[in-house]
Amino acid sequence: MHGYIKADHKDQLTNRLRRIEGQVRGVQRMVDEEAYCVDILTQISSLIAASEKVAALVLRDHVEHCVKESIRNEDEAEEKIDELVAAVERFLKV
Repeated sequence: MHGYIKADHKDQLTNRLRRIEGQVRGVQRMVDEEAYCVDILTQISSLIAASEKVAALVLRDHVEHCVKESIRNEDEAEEKIDELVAAVERFLKV
């Protein structure tokens, strides 16, 4: 089964990922310029938060489409629920 991203979410994800890409370049520049460590850590914290927002949006689409569809098809429901739990555990680093 292929993934599914809602059209309006795809634009949001693309924009967020481009911003994250810019943030990464900014952190690289800060390291190159030997910026203050706490300032670098602050930017990395922002990167992590932005990445988590992207992940949450992808997770939402997965639940609303893939998981919902598999529950309608009872034969696939248990497998898809296990897959979802594993994905959330990876996301939460459990």
